Amino acid sequence: MMLPSFYSKDNEGSWFRSLFVHKVDPRKDAHSTLLSKKETSNLYKIQFHNVKPEYLDAYNSLTEAVLPKLHLDEDYPCSLVGNWNTWYGEQDQAVHLWRFSGGYPALMDCMNKLKNNKEYLEFRKERSQMLLSRRNQLLLEFSFWNEPQPRAGPNIYELRTYKLKPGTMIEWGNNWARAIKYRQENQEAVGGFFSQIGELYVVHHLWAYKDLQSREETRNAAWRKRGWDENVYYTVPLVRHMESRIMIPLKISPLQ
Repeated sequence: MMLPSFYSKDNEGSWFRSLFVHKVDPRKDAHSTLLSKKETSNLYKIQFHNVKPEYLDAYNSLTEAVLPKLHLDEDYPCSLVGNWNTWYGEQDQAVHLWRFSGGYPALMDCMNKLKNNKEYLEFRKERSQMLLSRRNQLLLEFSFWNEPQPRAGPNIYELRTYKLKPGTMIEWGNNWARAIKYRQENQEAVGGFFSQIGELYVVHHLWAYKDLQSREETRNAAWRKRGWDENVYYTVPLVRHMESRIMIPLKISPLQ
């Protein structure tokens, strides 16, 4: 059989490979618009405080004494979602999660008011003597995840953090939108977020369990559900780094 003069094995290979190349549809919306909840304008802030080991108890006492009073003021469009110490993972660490109802304007309103709050400024000054370092991120919540709601304890919490390859957030969201149903039976799914400011392409999944044994049993049960393995298969290649923290709530945490 005569082949066209432009035919070559390289052309054949290129044509064959093109059958399996992922076609990217052009989008006119930002990832945050496509993945976040439309019915709310909530913005979340997560803070990680690395505390000097000898000050951890004093840090917890100070936090539990001051933060609830700050949030009693109804003029602050900000609410505590959860406050924890890391049990397994990075030691001598506190993790705090806030919700700003109203998005970025609410965040700026709150920050401007805190600049003039003497009690808060004294709290920050005293707290700074107890810290080794601190960092934060601004987050949006995935549209398909539960919105974090206060819950009674006792529970332990797992914060699973995934650092994704740039450009893969939509694919991650598409897979988890289908997979989250496999993790709802025991009400373990608390919230799912992705970063907007701070380190980018970071996803946080927050889970609640009665104890470590309950966590083991719940996670094993997911593998027995048809479809969960597909989610893992398709999302693992999107991850550059992942981390798990097991956390214990502080006394003031709405998530107990």
